[in-house]
Amino acid sequence: MKLYIGQEIEDKEDVYIDASSARSILACGKRGTGKSYTLGNVVEEIHTETDDIVPLVIDPMGIYWTMAEENDDQRDLLWDWGVTEQGFPVNLLVPGDPADRYGDDIVREFRSRGIDLNPLLLNPSDMTPDGWCELFDLNINKPMGITLYRAIRELNEDDTPFYLPDIINKVEMDGSSSDRTKEALLNRLEMARDWDIFADEYQDVWKTFDENRINVLDVSVLDPGQYGLRNLVVDVLGKELFRQRQDARRREEMGLRVEIPKVWLFIDEAHNFVPSGSSSLAKDMLIRWVKEGRQPGLSIVVASQQPSAIDSEVLSQCDITLCHKITTKEDIRSLDKLSQDYMGSNLKTYVRQIDNVGEAVFVDDDEETVQMVKIRPRKSQHGGGEA
Repeated sequence: MKLYIGQEIEDKEDVYIDASSARSILACGKRGTGKSYTLGNVVEEIHTETDDIVPLVIDPMGIYWTMAEENDDQRDLLWDWGVTEQGFPVNLLVPGDPADRYGDDIVREFRSRGIDLNPLLLNPSDMTPDGWCELFDLNINKPMGITLYRAIRELNEDDTPFYLPDIINKVEMDGSSSDRTKEALLNRLEMARDWDIFADEYQDVWKTFDENRINVLDVSVLDPGQYGLRNLVVDVLGKELFRQRQDARRREEMGLRVEIPKVWLFIDEAHNFVPSGSSSLAKDMLIRWVKEGRQPGLSIVVASQQPSAIDSEVLSQCDITLCHKITTKEDIRSLDKLSQDYMGSNLKTYVRQIDNVGEAVFVDDDEETVQMVKIRPRKSQHGGGEA
């Protein structure tokens, strides 16, 4: 299975990504050079060329819903490449109530354009005791952290789903904590209720996905931050997908029927989720996805205009690099650490040869090749341009 991404700049030979097995891909470049465009390009190929893979785009900018629209602006260029403009079916996932996040008029407009719009709600019981404490930035060795950790641990002992009211009740009934501690913790839990991202009945993640559409999770409707709700949603969702694919892989190896397809996870502005030199709610989960995802059939594409801001454990595990123009010394140094013996020169030498928007250095560690590539035009509308 091959994904067509463009042509070599000199000899015009077609260039493909081998997607017959799980891949970890880094797409980077300073603003305006094409890294988000390239990410969307790979999403199009996964949707078009595969029938057993679900693409999931983590969208922190709210721009990937435009994949439902044809790329009319570049129709002539597409024709020159032998490609036709095309809009793709999009399943837009929204943390919380779509009408509350967007407004009724925006919801109606999305649906009039053929975009399927669905709420994504988190199961509180899918979060670990540590995860709950991290969410509120609580030290598990101090009173509030101890109380919350104990409440979640005791609820987990029943081995059944639980919800925010169950956590609140457990805290209220805690006879080992002071009233002051419980009141402060209950205030935080009531605040979490107002976030409108937690389910009040069990939600099966896969029922929110559409295997026949490009699934876009719009986290732009949530506040950013390393310990904010965007990271929380990505962490809980990623852990559940990982768990279900591990179970599915076990069944595949035994020749049993599997209902959970493979997943390609696309994350734009990835430095916000796997930051270098600091932690985030989603960081450990995503590092595990990059390191261990191949076995259960989980691929990942991380994109950033600041590769130096992405944790080195993620960068070092990427077996494909698609690097557009980079100019800052810090970013060049971080990329140059990815240079391999087979490349002949340091990666920065190739990056300096990039002259135009849409050109990239394509490094494939599995094939041990490095190519200068012109990325093909998008079939669908790119939503990443400046206003």
